[in-house]
Amino acid sequence: MTTDTATDVFEEHRPVLLGVAYRMLGRLADAEDVVQEAWLRWSGADRSAVREPRGYLVRVTTRLAVDRLRQVKSRGETYVGPWLPEPYATDFGDAVPDTAERAVLADSVSLAVLVVLESLSPLERAVFVLREAFGYPYAEIAAMLERGEAAVRQLAGRARKHVDERRPRYDVDPAQRRDLTERFLAAAADGDLAGLLATLAPDVRLVGDSGGRSRAPLRVLESADKVGRFLFAVAQQGIPDATFHFLELNGGPAVLVRSGGKPDSVVQVDVADGRIQSVYIIRNPDKLVSLADAADTP
Repeated sequence: MTTDTATDVFEEHRPVLLGVAYRMLGRLADAEDVVQEAWLRWSGADRSAVREPRGYLVRVTTRLAVDRLRQVKSRGETYVGPWLPEPYATDFGDAVPDTAERAVLADSVSLAVLVVLESLSPLERAVFVLREAFGYPYAEIAAMLERGEAAVRQLAGRARKHVDERRPRYDVDPAQRRDLTERFLAAAADGDLAGLLATLAPDVRLVGDSGGRSRAPLRVLESADKVGRFLFAVAQQGIPDATFHFLELNGGPAVLVRSGGKPDSVVQVDVADGRIQSVYIIRNPDKLVSLADAADTP
Protein backbone atom coordinates (compact mmCIF):
# COMPACT_ATOMS: atom_id res chain seq x y z
CA MET A 1 0.00 0.00 0.00
CA THR A 2 1.54 3.32 -1.10
CA THR A 3 1.61 6.41 1.07
CA ASP A 4 -1.04 8.07 -1.12
CA THR A 5 -3.28 5.02 -0.86
CA ALA A 6 -2.75 4.85 2.91
CA THR A 7 -3.79 8.51 3.18
CA ASP A 8 -6.89 7.92 1.05
CA VAL A 9 -7.91 4.91 3.18
CA PHE A 10 -7.45 6.85 6.39
CA GLU A 11 -9.39 9.88 5.14
CA GLU A 12 -12.22 7.58 4.04
CA HIS A 13 -12.60 6.36 7.61
CA ARG A 14 -11.78 9.64 9.41
CA PRO A 15 -15.45 10.59 10.08
CA VAL A 16 -16.06 7.25 11.83
CA LEU A 17 -12.85 7.55 13.84
CA LEU A 18 -13.70 11.09 14.92
CA GLY A 19 -17.21 9.92 15.83
CA VAL A 20 -15.82 7.15 18.02
CA ALA A 21 -13.25 9.41 19.69
CA TYR A 22 -15.73 12.24 20.32
CA ARG A 23 -18.32 9.92 21.87
CA MET A 24 -15.57 8.52 24.07
CA LEU A 25 -14.21 11.89 25.20
CA GLY A 26 -16.93 14.53 24.75
CA ARG A 27 -14.22 17.00 23.78
CA LEU A 28 -13.64 17.76 20.11
CA ALA A 29 -10.04 18.93 20.52
CA ASP A 30 -9.14 15.74 22.42
CA ALA A 31 -10.94 13.63 19.83
CA GLU A 32 -9.01 15.28 17.00
CA ASP A 33 -5.74 14.68 18.87
CA VAL A 34 -6.62 10.99 19.21
CA VAL A 35 -7.45 10.71 15.49
CA GLN A 36 -4.15 12.41 14.61
CA GLU A 37 -2.29 9.90 16.80
CA ALA A 38 -4.20 7.09 15.06
CA TRP A 39 -2.96 8.46 11.73
CA LEU A 40 0.63 8.36 12.97
CA ARG A 41 0.15 4.74 14.06
CA TRP A 42 -1.42 3.88 10.70
CA SER A 43 1.23 5.61 8.62
CA GLY A 44 3.99 3.78 10.51
CA ALA A 45 2.32 0.36 10.57
CA ASP A 46 2.99 -2.66 8.40
CA ARG A 47 -0.19 -2.17 6.40
CA SER A 48 0.39 -5.26 4.28
CA ALA A 49 -0.68 -7.29 7.32
CA VAL A 50 -3.94 -5.35 7.77
CA ARG A 51 -6.83 -7.19 6.15
CA GLU A 52 -9.61 -4.84 7.25
CA PRO A 53 -8.45 -1.20 7.55
CA ARG A 54 -11.63 0.15 9.16
CA GLY A 55 -11.56 -2.43 11.96
CA TYR A 56 -7.86 -1.82 12.53
CA LEU A 57 -8.30 1.96 12.67
CA VAL A 58 -11.32 1.80 14.97
CA ARG A 59 -9.38 -0.51 17.30
CA VAL A 60 -6.39 1.84 17.43
CA THR A 61 -8.62 4.90 17.93
CA THR A 62 -10.64 3.23 20.68
CA ARG A 63 -7.55 2.18 22.62
CA LEU A 64 -6.04 5.65 22.32
CA ALA A 65 -9.32 7.21 23.50
CA VAL A 66 -9.48 4.83 26.49
CA ASP A 67 -5.93 5.84 27.45
CA ARG A 68 -6.75 9.54 27.06
CA LEU A 69 -9.90 9.17 29.16
CA ARG A 70 -7.96 7.41 31.92
CA GLN A 71 -5.42 10.24 31.94
CA VAL A 72 -8.18 12.86 32.24
CA LYS A 73 -9.87 10.99 35.10
CA SER A 74 -6.56 10.40 36.92
CA ARG A 75 -5.77 14.13 36.88
CA GLY A 76 -8.97 14.74 38.81
CA GLU A 77 -9.45 18.13 37.19
CA THR A 78 -12.13 20.36 38.65
CA TYR A 79 -14.55 22.26 36.43
CA VAL A 80 -16.32 25.45 37.43
CA GLY A 81 -20.06 24.91 37.28
CA PRO A 82 -21.94 22.23 35.32
CA TRP A 83 -20.06 20.46 32.52
CA LEU A 84 -21.44 19.85 29.04
CA PRO A 85 -19.72 18.28 26.03
CA GLU A 86 -18.17 20.50 23.42
CA PRO A 87 -20.74 21.09 20.63
CA TYR A 88 -20.17 18.74 17.70
CA ALA A 89 -21.47 19.47 14.20
CA THR A 90 -23.43 16.46 12.95
CA ASP A 91 -24.93 16.42 9.49
CA PHE A 92 -25.37 12.76 8.63
CA GLY A 93 -27.18 13.62 5.38
CA ASP A 94 -26.79 11.11 2.55
CA ALA A 95 -23.94 9.39 4.39
CA VAL A 96 -26.52 7.67 6.63
CA PRO A 97 -29.65 7.14 4.49
CA ASP A 98 -31.25 4.67 6.90
CA THR A 99 -33.61 6.54 9.23
CA ALA A 100 -33.25 4.08 12.11
CA GLU A 101 -29.46 4.12 11.90
CA ARG A 102 -29.45 7.92 11.79
CA ALA A 103 -31.63 8.04 14.91
CA VAL A 104 -29.21 5.74 16.77
CA LEU A 105 -26.20 7.83 15.79
CA ALA A 106 -27.99 11.06 16.75
CA ASP A 107 -29.06 9.67 20.13
CA SER A 108 -25.57 8.39 20.98
CA VAL A 109 -24.04 11.82 20.38
CA SER A 110 -26.76 13.85 22.14
CA LEU A 111 -25.78 16.12 25.01
CA ALA A 112 -28.07 14.20 27.38
CA VAL A 113 -26.43 10.83 26.65
CA LEU A 114 -22.87 12.18 26.61
CA VAL A 115 -23.35 13.72 30.06
CA VAL A 116 -24.42 10.30 31.39
CA LEU A 117 -21.47 8.60 29.65
CA GLU A 118 -19.11 10.77 31.71
CA SER A 119 -20.00 8.65 34.75
CA LEU A 120 -19.01 5.35 33.10
CA SER A 121 -15.59 3.78 33.42
CA PRO A 122 -13.39 4.14 30.29
CA LEU A 123 -13.93 0.48 29.32
CA GLU A 124 -17.70 0.66 29.89
CA ARG A 125 -17.84 3.77 27.76
CA ALA A 126 -15.82 2.16 24.97
CA VAL A 127 -18.07 -0.89 24.90
CA PHE A 128 -21.22 1.25 24.97
CA VAL A 129 -20.04 3.46 22.10
CA LEU A 130 -18.87 0.58 19.90
CA ARG A 131 -21.96 -1.54 20.56
CA GLU A 132 -24.79 0.99 20.80
CA ALA A 133 -23.62 3.67 18.37
CA PHE A 134 -21.73 1.65 15.78
CA GLY A 135 -23.25 -1.80 16.15
CA TYR A 136 -20.06 -3.82 16.49
CA PRO A 137 -20.54 -7.47 17.52
CA TYR A 138 -19.37 -8.41 21.00
CA ALA A 139 -16.65 -10.66 19.57
CA GLU A 140 -15.10 -7.77 17.59
CA ILE A 141 -15.28 -5.43 20.58
CA ALA A 142 -13.59 -8.07 22.71
CA ALA A 143 -10.75 -8.31 20.18
CA MET A 144 -10.40 -4.52 20.00
CA LEU A 145 -10.14 -4.20 23.77
CA GLU A 146 -8.25 -7.44 24.33
CA ARG A 147 -10.90 -8.70 26.71
CA GLY A 148 -12.93 -11.90 26.80
CA GLU A 149 -16.32 -11.80 25.09
CA ALA A 150 -18.12 -12.69 28.35
CA ALA A 151 -16.43 -9.75 30.10
CA VAL A 152 -17.41 -7.42 27.26
CA ARG A 153 -21.04 -8.54 27.46
CA GLN A 154 -20.97 -7.82 31.19
CA LEU A 155 -19.50 -4.36 30.61
CA ALA A 156 -22.15 -3.68 27.98
CA GLY A 157 -24.95 -4.75 30.31
CA ARG A 158 -23.73 -2.51 33.13
CA ALA A 159 -23.27 0.46 30.80
CA ARG A 160 -26.69 0.04 29.17
CA LYS A 161 -28.43 -0.23 32.55
CA HIS A 162 -26.58 2.82 33.87
CA VAL A 163 -27.50 4.93 30.83
CA ASP A 164 -31.13 3.80 30.80
CA GLU A 165 -31.54 4.68 34.49
CA ARG A 166 -29.99 8.13 34.26
CA ARG A 167 -30.75 9.55 30.85
CA PRO A 168 -33.71 11.93 30.62
CA ARG A 169 -36.63 10.97 28.40
CA TYR A 170 -37.01 13.00 25.23
CA ASP A 171 -38.45 12.84 21.70
CA VAL A 172 -36.06 12.86 18.75
CA ASP A 173 -38.33 14.48 16.14
CA PRO A 174 -36.11 17.31 14.82
CA ALA A 175 -39.04 19.28 13.39
CA GLN A 176 -40.78 19.41 16.77
CA ARG A 177 -37.54 20.37 18.52
CA ARG A 178 -36.91 23.17 16.05
CA ASP A 179 -40.48 24.46 16.27
CA LEU A 180 -40.36 24.58 20.08
CA THR A 181 -36.91 26.17 19.98
CA GLU A 182 -38.17 28.92 17.69
CA ARG A 183 -41.24 29.59 19.89
CA PHE A 184 -39.06 29.52 23.00
CA LEU A 185 -36.55 32.03 21.57
CA ALA A 186 -39.27 34.29 20.17
CA ALA A 187 -41.03 34.46 23.54
CA ALA A 188 -37.76 35.24 25.31
CA ALA A 189 -36.80 37.92 22.78
CA ASP A 190 -40.25 39.54 22.99
CA GLY A 191 -40.20 39.60 26.79
CA ASP A 192 -43.26 37.35 26.81
CA LEU A 193 -42.87 35.49 30.11
CA ALA A 194 -46.23 33.73 29.79
CA GLY A 195 -45.38 32.57 26.28
CA LEU A 196 -41.97 31.38 27.46
CA LEU A 197 -43.45 29.43 30.36
CA ALA A 198 -45.95 27.81 27.98
CA THR A 199 -43.09 26.09 26.13
CA LEU A 200 -41.56 24.65 29.32
CA ALA A 201 -42.42 21.41 31.12
CA PRO A 202 -43.18 21.92 34.83
CA ASP A 203 -40.00 20.08 35.85
CA VAL A 204 -37.75 21.52 33.13
CA ARG A 205 -34.01 21.71 33.86
CA LEU A 206 -31.53 24.30 32.61
CA VAL A 207 -27.85 23.35 32.45
CA GLY A 208 -25.43 26.19 31.74
CA ASP A 209 -21.77 25.53 30.93
CA SER A 210 -19.39 28.47 31.10
CA GLY A 211 -16.39 26.89 32.82
CA GLY A 212 -16.21 30.10 34.84
CA ARG A 213 -15.22 31.96 31.67
CA SER A 214 -18.49 33.83 31.09
CA ARG A 215 -21.85 34.39 32.77
CA ALA A 216 -24.04 31.32 33.26
CA PRO A 217 -25.70 29.62 36.24
CA LEU A 218 -23.21 27.77 38.42
CA ARG A 219 -25.90 25.27 39.39
CA VAL A 220 -28.56 23.41 37.44
CA LEU A 221 -31.86 25.30 37.54
CA GLU A 222 -35.01 23.23 37.99
CA SER A 223 -38.73 24.08 37.53
CA ALA A 224 -40.46 26.13 34.87
CA ASP A 225 -40.68 29.17 37.13
CA LYS A 226 -36.93 29.32 37.89
CA VAL A 227 -35.86 28.55 34.32
CA GLY A 228 -38.40 30.91 32.77
CA ARG A 229 -37.53 33.83 35.03
CA PHE A 230 -33.80 33.32 34.50
CA LEU A 231 -34.18 33.31 30.71
CA PHE A 232 -36.55 36.28 30.87
CA ALA A 233 -33.93 38.24 32.85
CA VAL A 234 -31.18 37.29 30.37
CA ALA A 235 -33.36 38.41 27.45
CA GLN A 236 -34.07 41.73 29.17
CA GLN A 237 -30.33 42.37 29.55
CA GLY A 238 -29.76 41.48 25.91
CA ILE A 239 -26.65 40.40 24.00
CA PRO A 240 -24.85 43.15 22.05
CA ASP A 241 -25.29 42.91 18.25
CA ALA A 242 -26.85 39.45 18.57
CA THR A 243 -27.68 37.19 15.64
CA PHE A 244 -29.20 33.71 15.79
CA HIS A 245 -28.26 30.79 13.55
CA PHE A 246 -29.78 27.30 13.41
CA LEU A 247 -27.28 24.44 13.15
CA GLU A 248 -27.39 20.69 13.53
CA LEU A 249 -25.29 19.93 16.59
CA ASN A 250 -25.04 16.68 18.55
CA GLY A 251 -27.69 15.04 16.43
CA GLY A 252 -30.38 17.71 16.64
CA PRO A 253 -31.28 21.34 15.93
CA ALA A 254 -29.47 23.95 17.99
CA VAL A 255 -29.03 27.70 17.94
CA LEU A 256 -25.66 29.40 17.71
CA VAL A 257 -25.86 32.92 19.15
CA ARG A 258 -23.26 35.31 17.79
CA SER A 259 -22.35 38.64 19.36
CA GLY A 260 -20.64 41.03 17.00
CA GLY A 261 -20.14 38.15 14.59
CA LYS A 262 -18.33 35.96 17.12
CA PRO A 263 -19.78 32.84 18.83
CA ASP A 264 -21.31 33.78 22.17
CA SER A 265 -23.31 30.69 23.10
CA VAL A 266 -25.05 27.55 21.90
CA VAL A 267 -28.61 26.77 22.97
CA GLN A 268 -30.22 23.37 22.54
CA VAL A 269 -33.37 21.87 24.02
CA ASP A 270 -34.72 18.37 24.63
CA VAL A 271 -38.43 17.91 24.08
CA ALA A 272 -41.03 15.39 25.29
CA ASP A 273 -44.82 15.51 25.17
CA GLY A 274 -44.78 18.83 23.34
CA ARG A 275 -42.85 20.69 26.05
CA ILE A 276 -39.19 21.52 26.63
CA GLN A 277 -37.76 19.15 29.22
CA SER A 278 -34.14 20.36 29.25
CA VAL A 279 -32.36 23.53 28.16
CA TYR A 280 -28.63 23.38 27.51
CA ILE A 281 -26.60 26.58 27.21
CA ILE A 282 -22.89 26.40 26.38
CA ARG A 283 -20.96 29.64 26.88
CA ASN A 284 -17.43 28.44 27.56
CA PRO A 285 -15.53 30.21 24.75
CA ASP A 286 -13.04 27.34 24.48
CA LYS A 287 -15.92 25.05 23.46
CA LEU A 288 -17.19 27.40 20.74
CA VAL A 289 -13.98 27.80 18.74
CA SER A 290 -14.90 25.13 16.21
CA LEU A 291 -18.16 26.97 15.40
CA ALA A 292 -16.53 30.25 14.38
CA ASP A 293 -17.22 29.62 10.69
CA ALA A 294 -20.31 27.44 11.05
CA ALA A 295 -23.01 27.94 8.44
CA ASP A 296 -26.74 27.93 9.09
CA THR A 297 -28.86 24.82 8.57
CA PRO A 298 -31.89 25.54 6.38
